Amino acid sequence: MVFDYVDGGSGAEITMNANRAAFDEVTFRPRMGEPPASISLNITVLGQELRSPLLFAPCGLMGTIHPDAESGTVRVAEAKGTIAAISSYSSKSLEHIAAASSATKWFQLYFLGGRAGAMSLVERAEACGYGAIVLTLDTNVPASRERDTRNRVIFPLALNLTSIKRFGPMSLARPLWLWRFLRAGMPFHVANVIEARTLSEVDTHASIFNSPPGWNDVEWIRQRFSGKVVVKGILTGEDARRAVEVGADAIIVSNHGGRQLDGAPATLRALPEVVEAVGGRVEVYMDGGIRRGSDIAKAMALGARAVFIGRPYLYGLALAGDTGVVAVHDMLTAQLTETMHLLGCDDVRKLDSSWLW
Repeated sequence: MVFDYVDGGSGAEITMNANRAAFDEVTFRPRMGEPPASISLNITVLGQELRSPLLFAPCGLMGTIHPDAESGTVRVAEAKGTIAAISSYSSKSLEHIAAASSATKWFQLYFLGGRAGAMSLVERAEACGYGAIVLTLDTNVPASRERDTRNRVIFPLALNLTSIKRFGPMSLARPLWLWRFLRAGMPFHVANVIEARTLSEVDTHASIFNSPPGWNDVEWIRQRFSGKVVVKGILTGEDARRAVEVGADAIIVSNHGGRQLDGAPATLRALPEVVEAVGGRVEVYMDGGIRRGSDIAKAMALGARAVFIGRPYLYGLALAGDTGVVAVHDMLTAQLTETMHLLGCDDVRKLDSSWLW
C-alpha cells in the first residue's frame, strides 16, 4: 500500500507515464573537439548559490516511508548544497524539520483549515526561517488514484480495527518496514495539524478541498510572508503570465507527478511554453519524470533553472533513510556531469535549446 501510494498516479496513469516518456523523445546536439576540463553544476535559485540544480520536491506522508523522512532529507539538502521543499502534509511538524538543518528550506502550502489555517502555517513558516512558500494550485478536488482504491486506502488515514484488519496482512509481509513504523510511533498523521492547537480539530483531507487557493491568494501570502512566493502546478503560458502578474517570484512547471489531472501534458512538453510566456521575468523550475542525469540536462536546455525530484529520492529514503537519499542525489549528479562532458558543455548555465535536436 505504501509503495503504490508513492509509485502510482491518478486515473489510468497516462500523465504519470507521459512525464517519463517525454524525455525519451528529446535528443542532444553535442559539440566535439573541445572536451571540457571540468564541469560546473552551480546555479543560483532566487538569489541563493547552489552546488546542484537538483532540488527535493515536497511529498506528503513521508513518515510512512521512513521514520527519518523530512528531517533526513533536509540534512541531505544541506550537505549537498541544494534545497528541500517540505509538504504541509509532513509527518513531523515544520518546526521539528526546521531544527534538523540550518540550510534554506521551502514550505509547500495547502490551505489546511481554510484561509485561517493557511495563515497559521505561513506565520509558523516565517517564524522558523523558511525561505519560500510554495503555493500549490492544482489540487482543487481529490483525484482518483486507482492503486489506492484497490488497496482500500481511504483518507483521512486512521488507526482503528477496520484499518488493522485491512492492512495487517500486507504489513506483516514487510517486517522491516513494520518494525521501523511501530518504533517511530506510526507516523501517518499530519503533524502540522495535530501539533497545532489552532488546527487540531481540522479534517485535514477535507479542508484543503473546501477552500483551495486561487490567484488572489498569492498577493495575500506576500503581505504576510517576508520570503519568496513560488507558484506550483503551472502548465500553460496563460497561467504563467498570470502568475507573474500577481507577483510570484518563481514558477514550478508541474502536473503533481501525474497524481491530479490525468491527461494533463507531460511537464517537459509544457516547459518551453511557460518559459517563453514569462520571458525571463521570473525563474522557472520543473518536476515530473526525471530518472537520469541526462533528463536534468534536457530540462535545463529547455529553460528550467532547476529541477525537482520526488519519487526517486523517496525510493532511496525507503531503502536506507538519508543514506539512500544521498545515493540517489549523487547518482543523478554524477550522470549529469558525465552528460555534460559528452555534450562538450562545461557549465549547466550554458545549456539552451541549441544543445537539443
